[in-house]
Amino acid sequence: MSKIYQAFADEKAFIPFITCGDPDLQTTAAVVRAAVANGADLVELGIPFSDPTAEGVVIQAANLRALQGGVTTDKIFDLVRDLRRDISVPFVFMTYANVIFSYGAEKFISTCAEIGIDGLILPDLPFEEKEEFLPLCHKYKVDLISMIAPTSENRIAKIAREAEGFVYIVSSLGVTGVRSEIKTDLASIVAAVRKNTKIPCAIGFGISTPAQAQKMAKISDGAIVGSAIIKILAKYGANSPKFVGEYVREMKNAVRGLNHV
Repeated sequence: MSKIYQAFADEKAFIPFITCGDPDLQTTAAVVRAAVANGADLVELGIPFSDPTAEGVVIQAANLRALQGGVTTDKIFDLVRDLRRDISVPFVFMTYANVIFSYGAEKFISTCAEIGIDGLILPDLPFEEKEEFLPLCHKYKVDLISMIAPTSENRIAKIAREAEGFVYIVSSLGVTGVRSEIKTDLASIVAAVRKNTKIPCAIGFGISTPAQAQKMAKISDGAIVGSAIIKILAKYGANSPKFVGEYVREMKNAVRGLNHV
């Protein structure tokens, strides 16, 4: 059984997204540890890219800050090695296909396996082109996580049947970012996913409040939050870990249904 699958085994999962190197790698390490200490079940680590097409302005800015600070893929691998000394929850990298191609696909994916990365999310990799990486992911036992968007429609069943780790359901059309309201008929998408796979599904894009997280977790198996956390990092910088920890605890309580929102 995939380690990622196990993260959803006991209760609804809360998954924070953190851009590595924003504002620096020391802060990233402290923020990840604070998130896990406060209930994060799985952590999505962003490898910065100069042209992150799926991201809104908040995460784009985080990518830019990290790259300007000199972050590299090798430095991020070293960060994960350090985190794995005391953190056992699953880690997945979120990045773009060019990052892997430029590094060398086999070298990248084999290193992921060596350092304890459990999965990859590649927003710019169409489902129909996943064979570019899938054999290597299988070779090194790294889950290639599929995304399902509101536009997936007739492809949902096929994507779900071939899914690994968890299914990332995109809540809304467009790029990442905080939304005041999520209007997509997500329940029908989740129903189609569950009809075709036992792999858990989590909803991301636009979730920022405990009420939104609780609503998404009621429909699915968990909630993914990125931009709201990156906003905390942009505001507090090196002092962010305490505030991210408090936010994660509140959101985890929401997905578990423990607080009244």
